[in-house]
Amino acid sequence: MGSNRSLKFFLFTILCLIWGSSFILMKRGLDAFTPAQVAAIRMTVAFLCLLPFVIGHIRLVPRHKWKYIILAGALGNGIPAVLFTTAETRVPSSVAGMLNSLTPVFTLIVGILFYRYRPGLIRTAGIFLGLAGASLIVLHSGQDGIGNQKIYSFYILLACILYSIDTYILNFNLADLKSIDIAGFALIPVGLVAGCYLFSTDFTWRLAHTPGAAKSLAAAGLLGALGTATAQALFNKMLKISSPLFASSVTYCIPFVALLWGMLDHEKISALHIAGFTITLAGIALVNRRMGEP
Repeated sequence: MGSNRSLKFFLFTILCLIWGSSFILMKRGLDAFTPAQVAAIRMTVAFLCLLPFVIGHIRLVPRHKWKYIILAGALGNGIPAVLFTTAETRVPSSVAGMLNSLTPVFTLIVGILFYRYRPGLIRTAGIFLGLAGASLIVLHSGQDGIGNQKIYSFYILLACILYSIDTYILNFNLADLKSIDIAGFALIPVGLVAGCYLFSTDFTWRLAHTPGAAKSLAAAGLLGALGTATAQALFNKMLKISSPLFASSVTYCIPFVALLWGMLDHEKISALHIAGFTITLAGIALVNRRMGEP
């Protein structure tokens, strides 16, 4: 029990670092490519990274599981990848990371509505406290915040809703499969579609003629290898040893990493961001408090 507790907090930390860095990688990918191209590069690279590890296990997957695998690939990878890159054409990377922290509240709502999940008052309070901290960060993100970019911010909120649904699909419908297999299988249909789309666009022309395209490709490729392939396998593993609520709470820490990258990229940070961090940390402490559930 103690080893599982240590492992889940280790995975929690690694995922925060990887996913928190994803937003700046998206931003760098957009320097040379369109939002859909960056998303397609991400999905294609992630698919190719995991394929060698899972190709031999495909026959072991029961047929009735494939509908959930395809759904997990679309909701947890493909559609959110496009939504986030589209949003980041107008929303700063640090703000995108902050908005991503809203995922746990949607996870709670989905759990209550469809899975009869009862987190208890303390954990529920932790979610809303974390949400309040995230809201404070977002509302004081300067002129480039969400105030005048509502439609683009909505894309991120929609992605968060899809992530929350995907969390329960992974936990309740695919829990008997290995973590890396789930991640790899889910990326097969998404990766094939993304690869076909990518090379039907002007991707190769941009790569050859756009200044800095090689760096943008490297950023999008790293996003796929780490932010999708590696992170998804680790997230699936964390789901197996914790709960959907705990797993989704990783999004509370992502803004810290995203903001650090934003500072390095000269995005504006205020004292109110620090206040939001403090409130968010308090929410994480309540959400992760042990209450008879691992």
